Amino acid sequence: MKINVKQVVVQTILTEAQAISRLVDGLDDSINEIISKILTSKGRVIATGIGKSAIIAQKFVATLNSTGTPAVFMHAADAIHGDLGVILPDDIVFCLSKSGNTPEIKVLVPLIKHNGNILVAIVSDTHSYLANHADYVIAATVEKEACPNNLAPTSSTTAQLVICDAVAVALLQSKGFTADDFAKYHPGGTLGRKLYMRVSDILQKEKAPQVNSTDDIKKVILEISSKRLGATAVVEDDKIIGIITDGDLRRMIERNTDFSNIKAHQIMSLHPKNIQMDELAVNAFYLMEKHKITQLIVLDGHRYVGMIHLHDLFQAGIV
Repeated sequence: MKINVKQVVVQTILTEAQAISRLVDGLDDSINEIISKILTSKGRVIATGIGKSAIIAQKFVATLNSTGTPAVFMHAADAIHGDLGVILPDDIVFCLSKSGNTPEIKVLVPLIKHNGNILVAIVSDTHSYLANHADYVIAATVEKEACPNNLAPTSSTTAQLVICDAVAVALLQSKGFTADDFAKYHPGGTLGRKLYMRVSDILQKEKAPQVNSTDDIKKVILEISSKRLGATAVVEDDKIIGIITDGDLRRMIERNTDFSNIKAHQIMSLHPKNIQMDELAVNAFYLMEKHKITQLIVLDGHRYVGMIHLHDLFQAGIV
């Protein structure tokens, strides 16, 4: 069967977009109470569901945990076979379901209510068993699935996902959750590295190219070549007096026919850009970007300790 693939894709996107836009009409002020209950609760958020709804519940839990709200996923089928013990007295349970009438839900809901936990339903059918027995209902109602047979969960699971994201965002904003807080939960991510990694963490001190001001051009070239940073510092008494880069060497060759007697101080650039070793590594990138350079002198106070290259920042995942 030949189809217009692009047309099908576009129609699917539009169908789901329309379903999401209509979710706003189903919201009421109870959403304020739900967020308030979570913020003041001493327990966690428990998210549960069956089938595709369970997958959305897992994502909900992951989002909450990464934004400062403790959460646990509990599969509805497993809950009625021993996992119900996951739920503690102060926990708030979110149950995700399209129909709200599956056998597992009908068994699970009375058990949750019996334990006295607050039950929040994210459900498409607001007249279902789940909706009728929940303390709060967030309508995830969709007119039709994007599936042409109106069978495969598509629009309905997208609606659930959007509602879960909205709840998570409302919680993080209510808590004043910042980028710094986010980095604490993602120390291995790009943001975490930007907020925690220092220049000293990526500096290779054994690669600290340096020459004296009176060293000849051969020594300069060998130092730049061996340390593979595209430059060398010119140092006197542990203090930086200049820098020589690959570009300085090229300009020297363009200007001179005989450069065998040229010394380092004759081709070095004065006042090289530098950064302290305890500075954030991301600031090194900003400095390089601002001045359109690829190397930075690294200092410990006034003492030269090495050099970092733009490639070091890439390899460390800073940029």
